[in-house]
Amino acid sequence: PLFFNISPREAEFMDPQERLFLQCVYEALEDAGHTRETLGQDRGPDGLGLGGNVGVYVGVMYEEYQLYGAQEQARGRPISLPGNASSIANRVSYFCNFHGPSMAVDTMCSSSLTALHLACQSLQRGGCDLAIAGGVNVSIHPNKYLLLGLGKFVSSKGRCESFGEGGDGYVPGEGVGAVLLKPLSKAIADGDQIYGVIKATAVNHGGKTNGYTVPNPGAQASVIGRALKEAGLNARAMGYIEAHGTGTSLGDPIEIAGLTKAFREHTADRQFCAIGSAKSNIGHCESAAGIAGLTKVLLQLKHGQLVPSLHSEVLNPHIDFANSPFVVQQGLSDWPRPVLEENGMRKEHPRMAGISSFGAGGSNAHVVIEEYVAPARPVVEVSGQRPA
Repeated sequence: PLFFNISPREAEFMDPQERLFLQCVYEALEDAGHTRETLGQDRGPDGLGLGGNVGVYVGVMYEEYQLYGAQEQARGRPISLPGNASSIANRVSYFCNFHGPSMAVDTMCSSSLTALHLACQSLQRGGCDLAIAGGVNVSIHPNKYLLLGLGKFVSSKGRCESFGEGGDGYVPGEGVGAVLLKPLSKAIADGDQIYGVIKATAVNHGGKTNGYTVPNPGAQASVIGRALKEAGLNARAMGYIEAHGTGTSLGDPIEIAGLTKAFREHTADRQFCAIGSAKSNIGHCESAAGIAGLTKVLLQLKHGQLVPSLHSEVLNPHIDFANSPFVVQQGLSDWPRPVLEENGMRKEHPRMAGISSFGAGGSNAHVVIEEYVAPARPVVEVSGQRPA
């Protein structure tokens, strides 16, 4: 805790989600090759800003740490534990001396993708010069498992069988992730390592359905369609979808129905786009599910490969994949760049991917990511007569 200028006394009672996200953001800054000081130098185009105009947006869902305090009080020990989700974001802004917007976002399982959406909007509107977006999710108290068990959300087999036969629920996963965002032109000018380009983000809500936790395929299709439109993309260019894919008999078919409807607005082609879900690997990270999916997509772009979606050897019989645009990724393979016709000529395009996160209460989010292809560098002739 002393590294982050936090007293041991304060650290003892800190919400683990706050601690984990602070550590993760610091690692993200290190990976980006930036420090708190370098990010705090820019005072905006008018020179009137405070400097450090960096926004912090974190998706968080469960706030059960306080329950331990309540239990201790019931035993006669006057212990009070903090439980403010806003501190997860504010602690980062405080430590880094950032002056941009700082907020926690809770839209249930779509929280971290919604946080990413809000961060992008703030960057576009000039609310901040850079932004950190991510999510954190810790299974900290038995109350969560009791709740999920009563609602029959939990898998009886102990795994997420995304798009597989017999999936009857999900397994909660723990996770934390963060990314540093800035306008592409600024990232290129600064010589940054660029993992991918966010082409578009969109959020909406499913409205009233047959039940509070029942998804709306029309709303899911709409949020995906809006993201594609904003990105100016034809769905035929999409090579991979990181699906919500919790592995439930109800949710998975509805998700494929929504995706198919959105893609059919652009093309009638079948089985050209791979689909999978990180939940089959690490469980459903709930409020951190979106940042987990984003991380998986960025790693696949980096390595130019698609990794298998597990527990899908036998596909869900309620989904007609043969007549959909999608193929469940069941093995490791190269990720080819799409070759599409443009002005009468066939041209290779950057790899494209979509990421979906859907909250149990109906809040939907979708993000479109494009591979960053750096321009070819000029060849420099090096003389053998002098050191180089």
